[in-house]
Amino acid sequence: MKKLTEEYGKEKLKFSPLFLNNEVGIESYKGVIEYVKNELSQFFAESKKPYSGLSYNETESKVAKVSFPSEKKQPLKDVIKEVCNNLLLDSINVNNARSIGHLHCPVLIPALAGEMMISAMNQSMDSWDQSSTATHLETRIVKWLCAQLGFSQSADGTFTSGGSQSNFMGLLLARDAYCKKIFNWDVKQKGLPSIANKLRILCSQDAHFTIKKSAVQLGLGEQSVITVKTNSNQQMCLEDLRNKLEQLRSEKLHVFALVSTCGTTDFGAIDPIYPLFEIAHEYNIWLHVDAAYGGALFLSNTRKKLIEGIHMADSVTIDFHKFFFQPVSCGAFLVKDKQSFNFIHHYANYLNPEEDEPTGMMYLVNKSTQTTRRFDALKLHISLNTVGLEGFGEMIDITCNLASKTAELLSKSEQFEVINLKPQISTVIFRYKIESTKDSNSINKYIHQQLLTQGIGLLAKTKINNITYLKFTFLNPTTELEDIKYIILSIERIAREFEKNYEKFNNRVHYLK
Repeated sequence: MKKLTEEYGKEKLKFSPLFLNNEVGIESYKGVIEYVKNELSQFFAESKKPYSGLSYNETESKVAKVSFPSEKKQPLKDVIKEVCNNLLLDSINVNNARSIGHLHCPVLIPALAGEMMISAMNQSMDSWDQSSTATHLETRIVKWLCAQLGFSQSADGTFTSGGSQSNFMGLLLARDAYCKKIFNWDVKQKGLPSIANKLRILCSQDAHFTIKKSAVQLGLGEQSVITVKTNSNQQMCLEDLRNKLEQLRSEKLHVFALVSTCGTTDFGAIDPIYPLFEIAHEYNIWLHVDAAYGGALFLSNTRKKLIEGIHMADSVTIDFHKFFFQPVSCGAFLVKDKQSFNFIHHYANYLNPEEDEPTGMMYLVNKSTQTTRRFDALKLHISLNTVGLEGFGEMIDITCNLASKTAELLSKSEQFEVINLKPQISTVIFRYKIESTKDSNSINKYIHQQLLTQGIGLLAKTKINNITYLKFTFLNPTTELEDIKYIILSIERIAREFEKNYEKFNNRVHYLK
């Protein structure tokens, strides 16, 4: 036994530096954290561009040179150094003030402190005996969030990986609630009813693609999603909505969910929530509000009114890795009535045994489509307390105001066309104008590519009515109007270059198509 113990001790000692349950491991951890901190600090200090400028093929070639796992181990610092040289240097720097392409935010330093704690503790939020105090903190933050949005005490929610999961959950609960109420059919026990092919979801034509994706995952198919036209403000058209509802009713189809978008991806448009609630109530439909982008406006001092009525929704999506400046992934899904979670409630003796329910023991897995789940509520908690609600509101307002100023600045030039002259949140859709529509698409695609590969700025591009547009997505309160002026001047220079060498550029089919 003594010999066996000694041999086991030697084996254990070999792996001690890899774990945090011994002095050797703790010292190793401190050294590694210090090393990574220095490497990252150096990168951010020296990185003056949103992107290094390498092409798709160049990045692929560079990553191919990174050593692949082999039988023999390598020193951790060597591995980290190789990662920094071959991956980090050519990563998109979302913290750069001119990284203004997608709904991808810079991260708060308090949130990074939270990330370190979350990763090191590695708690899973499915059961109390895996997360203990974390269970109670997430519950408190969810209740606080429900109250901030105006929900009653009967509301509840859960943290999610983001808008995709939250939208899926909203439609899942809406479908099962409708089947129970209208068909007296328990989907959880029996699967989809035979009439499932007649179920329909309504959303605007600019709703997030995850509405259709969720419909597919729910076994209803894309054909179940009926899109409603938008008005001149890119909001859901109420007249067309009523027409669609009457048409579907006449065809004896069953609309079980109406999705209101609170901040469309392209325009940042906010559908009129109160009128949509009234229509949903009239037709006995579940109202889901996708506020992944616009939900944070409850903290704004100037735009809070834009989301009035959100508390009337049956369910709400909200993301924290957008206007709360949290590292991905971090979102939440809220429901008006906590009993709705019964549709996804399952017991497992090894995880959330039914016998514990009378004791009041809380198992957060009962409210989630995930089992293993990170303690993301911690980084949000640290951020909210460090920055303060007033600080968050100010950062949101500064960013939205910059979008308005940018739209105004672009509109003063005859070279640009701006679609949303008065952005509701913080996106601006525009294009560089040229006579031919075909040439217009080519030149704007070229501008988009050159801004990125020259390291000038990271913008997004999109298509509206088959016309290519560029997009500013403002999510960084440290971005200034001078940054935008620099990008605009660069766009004008690149456009002149394109026009001067039109034939040569027009033959570069690989990026123009």
